[in-house]
Amino acid sequence: MALRPVHVTVKALDAPAVGRFWAAALGWSAYSPGATTYVGPAGGLVWPDPVFLGIDVVPVPEPRTATKNRVHLDLATTSAAHQAELVARLKSLGATPVDVEQGEVPWTVLADPEGNEFCVLEPRDVYRDTGPVAAVVVDCEDPLATGRFWAGATDWSPHGLADDHTVLRSAKGPGKDSGPYLEFLRVPGAKTVPDRVHLDLLPYPGDDRAAEVARLRALGATDLDVGQGDVPWTCLTDPEGHEFCVLALS
Repeated sequence: MALRPVHVTVKALDAPAVGRFWAAALGWSAYSPGATTYVGPAGGLVWPDPVFLGIDVVPVPEPRTATKNRVHLDLATTSAAHQAELVARLKSLGATPVDVEQGEVPWTVLADPEGNEFCVLEPRDVYRDTGPVAAVVVDCEDPLATGRFWAGATDWSPHGLADDHTVLRSAKGPGKDSGPYLEFLRVPGAKTVPDRVHLDLLPYPGDDRAAEVARLRALGATDLDVGQGDVPWTCLTDPEGHEFCVLALS
């Protein structure tokens, strides 16, 4: 048994506007099948067997705090010119430069219109087949332990397990636009506030969602009450407190 990451969920005061930003940023489309705004490649949300890791923008009444998100997206580029063009285009769409004490680095740190941080990376060969999203990056105190939890929780395979940087990726095989990496980076300090960005996981058709949730608890996940009430998904946190949801197939 295993779960698959299917959404990066972004909480927003104005979900349609944030969804439109990310659709334009990534060259994808924004769809509103209900209360949320789903952003993904052309063709819409394929459910219950989504092909891509999309972005689901969820409306919430609370604004984000000033605390940096512990989860963010890294965007891929293919050349220095592409990086410069993408940064300029993102700023024209409403992105703003952000200082997260990154110092002099070859990538550019920006925030979406509601302040959620993301990075536009310099060209790197490792990300040439990912599509526009190079990686979903998770800040943590113990990347090795956290990465092992997520490797056990999902069907994504380790591409490097180290004390300061652990990397997973879908095991479905390389190919054009074959999807992002999931990376865990060591940062000082523990998680202190709920995040605006988190992953959603989905069972495969025919798998028992309740059994999968029980398996996650055995791996170290903890139940989370965010006031969700009676809903068809389950809210959990990983061993370092990063929120995530296990969705229902229907």
